[in-house]
Amino acid sequence: MKSAADHCQSFVRESDRDRYLASLFAGDETRRGLFALYAFNTEVSRVREIVSDPLPGEIRLQWWRDALEGEDHGDVESHPVLAELRWAIERFNLPTAPLVNLIEARTFDLYDDPMPSLNDLEGYTGETSSALIQLAAIVLANGEDPGTSEVAGHAGIAYAVTGLLRALPLHAARRQMFLPADVLERHGVDPETVFRGKTSPQLKSAVEELRLYATEHLLRTRSLIGCVGSGIIPAFLPVCLVEPHLERMRKKSYDPLHDFVELSPLKRQWVLWRAWKSACRSCRHRSV
Repeated sequence: MKSAADHCQSFVRESDRDRYLASLFAGDETRRGLFALYAFNTEVSRVREIVSDPLPGEIRLQWWRDALEGEDHGDVESHPVLAELRWAIERFNLPTAPLVNLIEARTFDLYDDPMPSLNDLEGYTGETSSALIQLAAIVLANGEDPGTSEVAGHAGIAYAVTGLLRALPLHAARRQMFLPADVLERHGVDPETVFRGKTSPQLKSAVEELRLYATEHLLRTRSLIGCVGSGIIPAFLPVCLVEPHLERMRKKSYDPLHDFVELSPLKRQWVLWRAWKSACRSCRHRSV
């Protein structure tokens, strides 16, 4: 029978390949903590995919809130992801407030309401992607404050916005809109045409604005990454995949509603390894 730790590792390997590969650069115990965090994130982020309508999704998210806030319903310890998450919280002194906020933010996923504005998108990505990077950094710092909250903020936005652009074909097919309404309005995009799968010059223009927005946060991440010690780097490694994805979106032939931007498994592993080696060299130079 699999242990809870083995379950989380397998779950992350199957469901979140970017973060799984990045975690392999961490030490054994901290890697276990990362897998607990990332398994929890997957459990919460996939609720939309496994429920038929929002109400069961709300119930599932409430179950996680209650479990984190100590209001258990039933034998929650039999849930391997929760068991490992609780171990990680205790072992690495993780704050629970960001975990609860992440759950709250994911409530948006259950509905087909439009993302109101770019500011709202930044808040959403901050409470999900950026918070996850910061929590991972705390794990890798063995429960101490790694001083990475600002760089984690920019890194999470860059990674999440890029992911949302990549997932646009999937979201449009189920009438879910993460592209901010103010950006769509600025470029004259009718959401209904997006839901019908019709790519227009206006949509390409809106997507380009968001691509540049993600690029801006990627550049801010690079300008601040010097504050990150070598032991914390695995928390940030997935962000190295942002640039090759954004570069593919720059092509004139790119169709945001029908092209699924993806790296080959070999390319992904190569980019991660190269980023790891580069980060380690930079850290050695800083210590000289």
